[in-house]
Amino acid sequence: MSTRIDKVILGEGVQKYSSTKSILLRLKDIPVRKERDGSPEEVPDVSDEMKMDMGKDTVHLVSYQGEFLKPCPGTREYICCGYQILNVGTNCPLDCSYCILQAYFNRPNLRVHVNLEEELSQVFQTIDSEPDTIFRVGTGEFTDSLALDPVTRWSEIILPGFSKRKNAVLELKTKTANTRGLLESGYRDRIIVSWSLNSPFISRREEHRAASLTRRLECARECQSAGFTIGFHFDPLILHRDWMDEYKRTVDLMDKQIEPEGIIWISLGSFRFMPVLKPIIRRRHPETSVLDGEFVLGLDGKMRYFKPIRMELYSFLRELLNQWYPDLGVYLCMESDEVWQESMGWTPETSEGLCNYLDERVRKFFG
Repeated sequence: MSTRIDKVILGEGVQKYSSTKSILLRLKDIPVRKERDGSPEEVPDVSDEMKMDMGKDTVHLVSYQGEFLKPCPGTREYICCGYQILNVGTNCPLDCSYCILQAYFNRPNLRVHVNLEEELSQVFQTIDSEPDTIFRVGTGEFTDSLALDPVTRWSEIILPGFSKRKNAVLELKTKTANTRGLLESGYRDRIIVSWSLNSPFISRREEHRAASLTRRLECARECQSAGFTIGFHFDPLILHRDWMDEYKRTVDLMDKQIEPEGIIWISLGSFRFMPVLKPIIRRRHPETSVLDGEFVLGLDGKMRYFKPIRMELYSFLRELLNQWYPDLGVYLCMESDEVWQESMGWTPETSEGLCNYLDERVRKFFG
């Protein structure tokens, strides 16, 4: 495993869970300490940790008391895909300069929800209660889906229940090469393995600790050859020098590794961030170039590229991907009806329309 773990913290009451015992066995040579009665000094604010590493080398085992299955936090001002988030943990051992998680949570450390296995029955009860609804569920919103899989074995815990349900799919989104657990599992149906992609320049310069772009695509090929349905996410698209040539290089690499007819969808989204993230990026990644563009405050309160710039980015990628293969399920993440129409040549018009479009992709691939 490429992720470096040098400390484990045990949250209150976690020793009773089987996941805790399994994780500690896999990290048997790593120092372990307990929270001091939930003392706040064990979980300092990210602002206090800013000059350090945000606890990216520390696994913090906690018993999560919130809802494990929740809708993606979209906004009414833009068209949302209706994604559902399975909250397996928070924070990420990767260190992408643009990552929104740097400002999204007020507690550091790689927080693993060790009561996931016990709470999955409630998740599946929710899914089973609406048999006519397709639940598109992912674990990659608040952490990388596979970065900690060698330690947590999330894939081992989650795949069986999703694979046998006909009204749900599970998407595991990653920038890593940690696919061994998936490949060794016997589950393929209703499982989507997706990789976040960018240009070679951005991947090399801004996506610290992530697998190389070439390695990600090699893993995607391996998973596809092993029978998995795969997806890709170009999010965030970032303006940089020679960006057109750079993104074309990425699609050329995809062409060399991937059978396009096995791709369920590809999302496109432009770099956007809460204003509070800007000084955090400057402080943690002083050499970054992701903030070099011109941004404007969007309807969702996030800084975005000007609309014509976003439409140029999307139009270029959409045309490039369409030349490669015309049925890739390309869609935009959190954009307006106008941007859809101008850059994609069509629009789902509403969030419900986009949900229907993606649900049809699920039916096409899984029945």
